[in-house]
Amino acid sequence: MVLHGRETELKELRELVDGPEDRCGVLIRGEAGIGKSALAAETAAAASVAGLRVLRTTGAEGEQHLAYAGLHQLLHPVRAGVAELPAPQRAALRTALGLAEGEPPSTYLVGLAALTLLAEAAVAKPLLLVAEDVQWLDRASADVLAFVARRIETEPIVLVATLRDGSASPLLDAGLAMMVLDRLPPDASADLLDAVAPRLAPATRTRLLTEAAGHPLALTELPTAAGDPDGLDPVLPLTERLERTFTARVAGLPAATRTALLVAALNETTSLAETLAATAALLATDAVEPDILAPAVEARLVELSAGAVTFRHPLMRSAIPAAATPADRRRAHLALVEALRDQPDRRAWHQAAATAGPDERVAAELERAAERARYRGGAAAAIAALEQAARLSPPDRRGERLLRAAELAVESGRRETAERLVHAANPAGPRQRAMASRLLSEFEDGVREDPARVAELAAVAEAVAADGETAAAMRILWSAAMRCFWTEPGDAARKALLDVADRLPIAGDDPRVVAVTAYVAPFERGEAVLANLTKLAGATGADPEVDRYLGSAALQVGAFDLAARFSAAAAPGLRAQGRLGLLPRALAVQAWSRVRLGDLAAAVPVAAEAVRFARETGQPFMGGLATAVQAEIAALRGDHKQAKTLADEAERAGLAAGARPVLATVQLTRGLINLSEGRFDDAFADLRRLHDPADPAYQLALRAYCVAELAEAAVRAGQTDALRDILAALEGLRTPSPALHIGLRYARAVLDPGDERFAEALGADLAGWPAERGRVHLAFGEWLRRRRRVVESRAHLRTARETFDALGMTAWAERARRELRGAGESSPNRGPDAREKLTPHELSIAQLAAEGLTNREIGQRLYLSHRTVGTHLHRIFPKLGVSSRAELAKMLKTREG
Repeated sequence: MVLHGRETELKELRELVDGPEDRCGVLIRGEAGIGKSALAAETAAAASVAGLRVLRTTGAEGEQHLAYAGLHQLLHPVRAGVAELPAPQRAALRTALGLAEGEPPSTYLVGLAALTLLAEAAVAKPLLLVAEDVQWLDRASADVLAFVARRIETEPIVLVATLRDGSASPLLDAGLAMMVLDRLPPDASADLLDAVAPRLAPATRTRLLTEAAGHPLALTELPTAAGDPDGLDPVLPLTERLERTFTARVAGLPAATRTALLVAALNETTSLAETLAATAALLATDAVEPDILAPAVEARLVELSAGAVTFRHPLMRSAIPAAATPADRRRAHLALVEALRDQPDRRAWHQAAATAGPDERVAAELERAAERARYRGGAAAAIAALEQAARLSPPDRRGERLLRAAELAVESGRRETAERLVHAANPAGPRQRAMASRLLSEFEDGVREDPARVAELAAVAEAVAADGETAAAMRILWSAAMRCFWTEPGDAARKALLDVADRLPIAGDDPRVVAVTAYVAPFERGEAVLANLTKLAGATGADPEVDRYLGSAALQVGAFDLAARFSAAAAPGLRAQGRLGLLPRALAVQAWSRVRLGDLAAAVPVAAEAVRFARETGQPFMGGLATAVQAEIAALRGDHKQAKTLADEAERAGLAAGARPVLATVQLTRGLINLSEGRFDDAFADLRRLHDPADPAYQLALRAYCVAELAEAAVRAGQTDALRDILAALEGLRTPSPALHIGLRYARAVLDPGDERFAEALGADLAGWPAERGRVHLAFGEWLRRRRRVVESRAHLRTARETFDALGMTAWAERARRELRGAGESSPNRGPDAREKLTPHELSIAQLAAEGLTNREIGQRLYLSHRTVGTHLHRIFPKLGVSSRAELAKMLKTREG
């Protein structure tokens, strides 16, 4: 009956079930009692009639601290398919659900396993997933559900979820269509009230319509209290009035029924057997039968079905414990402790709820529950258990447990939670204070902090190292070093970090030391860093974390070929381990480096994937950097409109976070656009900002790796004196950085052109730097033509055109064509590159398919179901005019050649 006035919403939901091609699901939002569950139930019924299989999960307040409880409920009907999952996914899901022991699984790997399992189940029959009260789902389950929601657009799967207004949930950012339920209009309210209470006196009817104010649950439940003035007290909020109505019903029930209802309300599951067992203990009898709840069923408070007792509405469930005495609630919790002897995690929480003051025995049980949750990958559940354990701990254990909870918050990226827990711990003694300082320093970005924090971290690292905690000191140094990339702390802070790093008892070629040194002193220590990188380059693939460190280090010192190699080696391992928080960092380094090398075809899908995972893992500054790389790619391809749009988007992210690398890449992009459009003064102004320490786009290392663009803009804008000053500063850096010296040789050639200068630039080792070689050939050819050495110019211009065509650098290739026409030579039209017909996501899939990977292997790499991969390939083949993977591989290989 609560569907009165919801015809439009119900029609939308039925259409979604009938044809979900363009929408993967809906999130229904509204206040308590507004009709969310009724709509979800009606949708499920319609789906069943339409031939869909319905899988359900419902959040419960009591289960919020039980890791993956909601996911277990959702997947239980399809659990047989777990055995058929790929081994890593199978192990992750079994561990998460407590079915096996293993290493703590990544939420993302559990998400991929759930997605694969659901996609396989949907082959036999399309699925409708119904997730109710997602505000009460445990965080791990909610994260997995959001992960799945983002990836079912091509699957025969629909998700309908309900969320109470004012509540947070990962599903809010999962791409679901939003359906907001408002209160009913007067006509629909009157129809609903007349349907549930057709013989009300006119005065009572008017009063009820006024009090309910269009609230469906109030319209259906308040009529039972129409004769109770307190139940309709207009001063009380409507939710409280409804709860009073429900407790009034409970008060009229037999005492034994009231006891059973209290137990059922405090029990976090719907198990009727558990409720009856605990009730029997409270009533001091051997057993009780389900009919003890019959009066509650008649009072329309609960429903009994298939071994389950379900409250008709969450407000009914919450009203009963609220009305009970503390002593009654404590006895009910203890009865549940006895009934749950084989479920230690749930026992621990009920024991805690029944404990008022410090109790080390209960705190220790919660600590063990936290450890079990951590091993299942439920960081949020483990943090909650440790925090509750701290509440029940004696003073000498409280801070220790809060700091352990803070450490888990750091590991799972929950910065605000970590800071709250550290402050609540009130660290005592040097060891706890050092741990607190370390924890608050381990968030890698630091982009929103005062740069002065870097010097403080140096002191913290020194103190921690003096305590013998070398590994912890190294982590703090890495965190501080990262801040030297995103912000500018100044020379003194950089020196302080180097001094601490130099004194640590760790070998200089340790990847962590190499990375820290590169970030902190990319020029001063550039020679040592490059030597270590070259030595370590032959051992990639063993540890993705090591490869990521080394890729980052190589970027800092301008060794983009090595940066691309190390970062590409890191990505597969990070994917396999489900470490999607670190993956966009490796991908962004790889994309930035490949664009600088001119390998746009490889950079396009990498940058797009970096953006996607950065957004999904909540890293706006990293997403901004990857978006800026996409803008640079668009500029090099001559798509200036798209480049400007992306640059603006990246700049917003960079300014919000104070992220210098993002803003530097944005200015580089704008310089490229203005160069291509002939606005040389603007181009020089854009690029000169990278060299102004007072400018937010100044980044110590990256400014030195865009010298060629700066030089060309300066020469064409007549700003040669300013250019000479900048070059003099860069030449004094005393570093063997490949990117810097390639840029300096080019700059010298265009600033003081001559055969010797260009020969010097071309004589350098540019084997892995095709874009830079093409740039020198183009500049040499242009100079020769202007010196009336037309015949000589053609070979260089032709080489430049062919190079830029192969690299997909359209804007530069067109410039070479114009110069060739001026030299009296026509150029063949450049045919469209097959790769440019595909979206970045499609290109990523196509390249993996061309390498010979199966759909399942591609899905595991990209965190998609293999059926989604197949759908994409069915679209890709016609776009490229191929009909097999062999033809696809041949086409992509031909284009790369």
